[in-house]
Amino acid sequence: MHAEQPRTAPASTVRATHKHQAVRSYLEELVERELAVGDAVPSERALCERFGVSRMTVRQAVEALVGEGVLVREQGRGTFVAPQRMDFEMRLTTFGEEMRRRGMRPDTRVLDALTVPASAEAADALGTEVGAPLHHLWRVRYADGTPMSIEQLWVPVGLAPDLFAAGPPPSLYDALRAVGLDPSWGEETLTASEATDEEAALLDLRATRAVLRATRRTFSADTPCMYSRACYRGDRYSVWVPLSTPSPALVPRVRDGARHETGDRGLPPLAAGEGRAPSPAPAASAAPQAPGATRPPEVVGARP
Repeated sequence: MHAEQPRTAPASTVRATHKHQAVRSYLEELVERELAVGDAVPSERALCERFGVSRMTVRQAVEALVGEGVLVREQGRGTFVAPQRMDFEMRLTTFGEEMRRRGMRPDTRVLDALTVPASAEAADALGTEVGAPLHHLWRVRYADGTPMSIEQLWVPVGLAPDLFAAGPPPSLYDALRAVGLDPSWGEETLTASEATDEEAALLDLRATRAVLRATRRTFSADTPCMYSRACYRGDRYSVWVPLSTPSPALVPRVRDGARHETGDRGLPPLAAGEGRAPSPAPAASAAPQAPGATRPPEVVGARP
């Protein structure tokens, strides 16, 4: 029986791959060293002549960079250097703080700020009754004059009665801290979607309507103090998530021949002097939490 020999790609395929990579590397170097955001990249014809390749090869290299957010196509105009994407990192900071950290100027356009009765969805998220009064803020967030996201936020009136007394505050987090509600942790769900016509107009979306939707509950200690929904431009954000290997599980010690209710079933009794990993110390008792709330081991993001 003969061992199967590894298959090799046809020489023509290898050459095409090398040519595609050469075009891509050239464009990446132009973007990094010579071109600025909004500058046009060389045309397909110019790239074909420069590298002696087909339009299909050039188009493949360009489309790959468009898909990665390095370049952007505009119908009827050409291909340009795209604005740098920002990491959507799970941190408990405000939009203004994040933009200033990146050297950008934050701004806000308020679309609506009023008191509304709690819907079933908002009431469930905030642990209040349907119809209870909520502060509602609807706004567009900008960075250096470019619309980046649309936010809708709800805060129970009972927690901060005068939240909008002097108009919508620039930072809801700062306003909540001023009344003794320090946003300390949150829960978030992220989904990919397409923008509605209204959202596309507010975000000035043209080449793509892809958006990232975020639904959050923000807590002060164990009190849900804010519920929010946001719509982020898909061409300006990418999600950044830190990863780590899971910690090894500890097996509780069997005492007096008994088995632990949820673990250690079927293990033989410990002989004298033997032992498995020690049982973890008893956790400190937690304060009562809001309905449905599960405090994470680490703080996750919130944005206002």
